[in-house]
Amino acid sequence: MSVGAPGKAERKTAKPRLLPGLAVKDGLIRHPFDLEFGVRTSGLIAGRHLNAGHRHDRHVTAYYAIAPSVFRGILVRWRQCRPIAPIDAYTFVDLGAGMGRALLLAASYPFRAVVGVELHPTLARIARRNLVLWRAAGRARVPMHMHCRDAADFPLPPGPCLIFLFNPFGAPVLRRLLRVWKQNFPDRAGQLDILYVNDEQKNVLRCEPGFERLFSGQIRRSHADAVADRTILTQQPGGEYAAPGWEDCSIYRWKGETQGLRD
Repeated sequence: MSVGAPGKAERKTAKPRLLPGLAVKDGLIRHPFDLEFGVRTSGLIAGRHLNAGHRHDRHVTAYYAIAPSVFRGILVRWRQCRPIAPIDAYTFVDLGAGMGRALLLAASYPFRAVVGVELHPTLARIARRNLVLWRAAGRARVPMHMHCRDAADFPLPPGPCLIFLFNPFGAPVLRRLLRVWKQNFPDRAGQLDILYVNDEQKNVLRCEPGFERLFSGQIRRSHADAVADRTILTQQPGGEYAAPGWEDCSIYRWKGETQGLRD
C-alpha cells in the first residue's frame, strides 16, 4: 500500500505554544502546592510576555503565584484589623488572579463568595480549570467565579468586599481603580478592605484621601515555601527575580472622604 501526504482529517492539530515561563525548557518547577492538590498554578511569566492586546498591557507586572503561607499570614493580619462585618459577609475579589492560587486558598475560608479577575485569556482559562478541579475534590467551601476582563472595569459586588492584590499592575491602573471605588462606595465606609502583597505601589494608596492604612510590614514565608520559591526562582533563565523569605505587605480600609486618614 502506498502512503501519500496526510489529508486534513489526518493532520494533528498543533498544540498552542505555552506562555514563556510555563514550560520545562523555561526552568519550570512545579510548586509543592500543585503537586499536593493536582492543580496548575506554578510558573514565572515576565510582564513583557503577558500581552493580551489591551491598552493596559504595558502596566502588567510578572505572573507568579502567592506563597500559601504568605496568603494565610495576611488573612490572619486582616482578621486582627477588626473588619466591619463577619468574614461570611465579605466577597473575596482577587484582581490579577493569574492561574488562581489565591482563589483556591481563599475558598477554604467562609467568605460569601470568591471572585477572580484576570486580563490574560490563557491564565484565566487555566484558572477556570483549577476551580473546576477544586470543586470536584470538595475543597471549595464557597461559590467561586472567574472573569477574564480588565480589573479597572470590573464592578465590585454589593456588600463588604475584600480586595486582594499581589502586585498585579502599575500605578496608573491602581489610581484608576481607587477613583472608581471611591465613586461606588461613597456611603459604604468600612466596606472595602485591600490586602496588598508585594506592595510596590503603596505610595499610591498612602496618598489617596479616604483610605486608612491598617497594617504595613513583612509577612514571612514558611520554611517549606521559602525553600520551594527559592528553588523555583533560581532556575529561571536570566535570574530576573529573587525570592526573599518574606513579602512586603499592607492592608488598607476605605473610611470615606471625610473620615479617611492619610499616613
